[in-house]
Amino acid sequence: MFFVRSVSVFLALFLFSFEAIAQQTNKLIGVAFYNCENFFDTENNPLKDDDEFTPEGKYKYTERIYKQKLHNIARVVKDMGDPKGLAIIGLAEVENSKVLRDLINEPQIAARKYKYVWYDGPDPRGINVALVYDPVRFRLINSKPVSINIAGTGGKVVTRDALQATGVMGGDTVTVLVNHWPSRRGGDEASAPKRKIAAIVNKNLAEALWKKNSNAKVIVMGDLNDNPDDESVTKTLGAVADKKSVANKGFYNPYAAIYNNGGGTEVYKKKWNLFDQIIVSGSLVQCKNLCYDRAEVFKPDYIIDKYKGKEGEPYRSFKGTYWINGYSDHFPVIVYFSTR
Repeated sequence: MFFVRSVSVFLALFLFSFEAIAQQTNKLIGVAFYNCENFFDTENNPLKDDDEFTPEGKYKYTERIYKQKLHNIARVVKDMGDPKGLAIIGLAEVENSKVLRDLINEPQIAARKYKYVWYDGPDPRGINVALVYDPVRFRLINSKPVSINIAGTGGKVVTRDALQATGVMGGDTVTVLVNHWPSRRGGDEASAPKRKIAAIVNKNLAEALWKKNSNAKVIVMGDLNDNPDDESVTKTLGAVADKKSVANKGFYNPYAAIYNNGGGTEVYKKKWNLFDQIIVSGSLVQCKNLCYDRAEVFKPDYIIDKYKGKEGEPYRSFKGTYWINGYSDHFPVIVYFSTR
């Protein structure tokens, strides 16, 4: 009887210890993207068309408004991910390194000791993409800007660079491509070739990585200005909606299902779009260590508009040119990865 009881106690302790270890090792890592909507400082850059976002400009963008904008964006960053925060967050519509430096030093998130990657690109307004990261959970190896040449497609001949960053996350080497694809100005159809070029650039970058290592982990994120079912995403980039059918050297788009179920991140003429997406390579789905877990559109109550006629939409920074102490005209998106 004593032997049986001892064995039972031993098994119970063993199972408890195993579950405790599993909970410690099988942790979720949050990776996010957020279009911050005109995240400028107040200074006039004579080389860029940023005059509207200065104290004398159209938006009367004073230091007080800038500090409140920093506070608001930091609040969203703080609340995303687990209590320790995000490992990575890609940002769009960021003017310069000063904005990023001020953001990561905001009291709400300063203790996390985030770092950032940013390059000055060719956009005439001076807005770019950036990567903010936790150096403990994403150990940066290298980064570079990636030019997207849309000359010959009509209209504007320059667009925002993409940002490529490679680092170690969850024990695996991961390459992140942060994007803000050309807008739909001039119409969806007329501007589609520009976004197709951006998709080709991302696909070529991924294929170059897969040529060196067929198991290379790649994350494509950004404001794509196309929905998950648009040709640039489904055919050109080759992102599939079915997790079971994704090839190791291919892409899975978890936001296809969210979009098909009525989800969105921004509204244009009362129509919801899901332009903000995080797309993962098949090697992060059919995986052994760092693995895709789930995706979501992040929309806590305080970034949702409650004004009549705007109910449920993102609570943007300005109404016309009047500051309304909002956040952005986009909701952020998060993908969680588990480590095994």
